[in-house]
Amino acid sequence: MAREPVTRRVFGRVQWAPVIAGAIAAAALAFVLHSVAIGIGLSIGSAAPSWRDASFALVLLSALYLVLTAIAAYGFGGYVSGLLLREPMSAPADEVEFRDGMHGLLVWALATLLTAAFALATAQSVTRLTAPAGGTAGPATSVGGENIIAFDLDRLFRSERPMDGNVDYDRAQAARILLTTSSHRGMLPEDRTFLVRLVAARTGLAQPEAERRVDDVAARAKENIGRARRTGVIMAFAAGAAALLGAAAAWFAACAGGQVRDGAVEPSEIWDWRSRVRRT
Repeated sequence: MAREPVTRRVFGRVQWAPVIAGAIAAAALAFVLHSVAIGIGLSIGSAAPSWRDASFALVLLSALYLVLTAIAAYGFGGYVSGLLLREPMSAPADEVEFRDGMHGLLVWALATLLTAAFALATAQSVTRLTAPAGGTAGPATSVGGENIIAFDLDRLFRSERPMDGNVDYDRAQAARILLTTSSHRGMLPEDRTFLVRLVAARTGLAQPEAERRVDDVAARAKENIGRARRTGVIMAFAAGAAALLGAAAAWFAACAGGQVRDGAVEPSEIWDWRSRVRRT
């Protein structure tokens, strides 16, 4: 009995040139889309009350834009890699599709690493920019507290008379105390007492007025910190969802690019689902 010819298998063969090209294309498109988002005010938020719009709707819109950007960028990179892959000599259709999809996932992985590297470099530069002008960020400056509740600290130490001594250290102490308002126990009584004395000494306010100011600022700080936490949770969830949906988009786009490369479908039919259903 004649043996059936063994087809040439394509498992285990990675073509890195299409993967790199697709990753660069995905990163470039993501950069353009994020630049557009920054230009129109999306993907930029702040918990400070002085920010032009700290609404929950803007946070959701920014999260949705992040997901759509990931799908578009990773899909474009996967499609490019599928088009550029060399057509196998002879292999079953399911193996070819699997090979194209795996290359799409490699595009997703490499583009994600590039994006993470850019984000890390940007975060380091932003950290240097947000450090107080008096020196480098250290234990006495509490840069994180300054960034979240800077306006609340301004209200806390607002005074008509000039302040002597190390004002930055007092602001840092106050910031660290105000950050405890969002904890389970809240601001401890001894911390509130110390903060009232500090405000009274710095601003010249009477004891009752200093207590009212501390209580008002503490309530506002707690609200702003809670808003910042909700924003962080939503954006972190959106980033995770964007990464997972981007991986799926890269897989299916690479398979679609492979079908166009092999002549199974026309490029115009990629988005025409009705014609593809008729083909099947």
